[in-house]
Amino acid sequence: MRPTDTPRQMQIIFDVHQYELLELHRRELEDDLDAVSRQVEHFPVADLHVLIEGNARSNDVSVKLTLILPGRTLVTNDHDMILNTAFERCLKSLSHEVEGYKSKLDHEAERQKSEKGTVHKVLPTIDIDLAAVESAVADGDYARFRTAMLPFEDAVEARAGRWVQRFPEYEARIGKDVKMSDVVEQVFLTAFDKYPYRPSGLPLGEWLDELIDGAVKELMTRTDEVLENINLNRTALSAEVPGRKSV
Repeated sequence: MRPTDTPRQMQIIFDVHQYELLELHRRELEDDLDAVSRQVEHFPVADLHVLIEGNARSNDVSVKLTLILPGRTLVTNDHDMILNTAFERCLKSLSHEVEGYKSKLDHEAERQKSEKGTVHKVLPTIDIDLAAVESAVADGDYARFRTAMLPFEDAVEARAGRWVQRFPEYEARIGKDVKMSDVVEQVFLTAFDKYPYRPSGLPLGEWLDELIDGAVKELMTRTDEVLENINLNRTALSAEVPGRKSV
């Protein structure tokens, strides 16, 4: 079958050998690629080669995805008796590869910003009472912990907001099934749970910054469960945390 491309933003080329791929089926596979297309939409170059090969001896089909990005080529492959099954596994692996590559680029960008003194640090508006923070954690009192950490709220919201912007699929959900206040609360809930394991000597703001990635991903991938936990804490917070923003 002659390679065919598509007019989408991410250039997609299908190359099919010894396998009958109907046009309708090809379009369904293209639709499955939309998530990866959104992941790479900000790259100046994003070319995806989809190789599909039928295997007469084993009676299965092989799928190989080759994604060419600036400075990196990502390759995943799989095979199965059913094309869609092999394609979905291949696509899932590719999505993880893209996320890892973007994360590496982000870390490099942060390092460069830090060297230039332009990185946005997580800093409190006033000095934090560490004794109050540690006492609240020791007592298992999240409301008191949140009160003591309130000076970090604006910085955490700004930093988490920039983090979410790196992932269009997450950013599109803000204001729909997830609010920015949910993102912020999950960061502080994560900090409360992990505070006993905070590395000694690491500034509190830097530690909070390190927690944002995992906290937001957990919210976006286990949304219902995490939101339920967040909402369970909100009644107590609204009564006990003075000056806290409404949600």
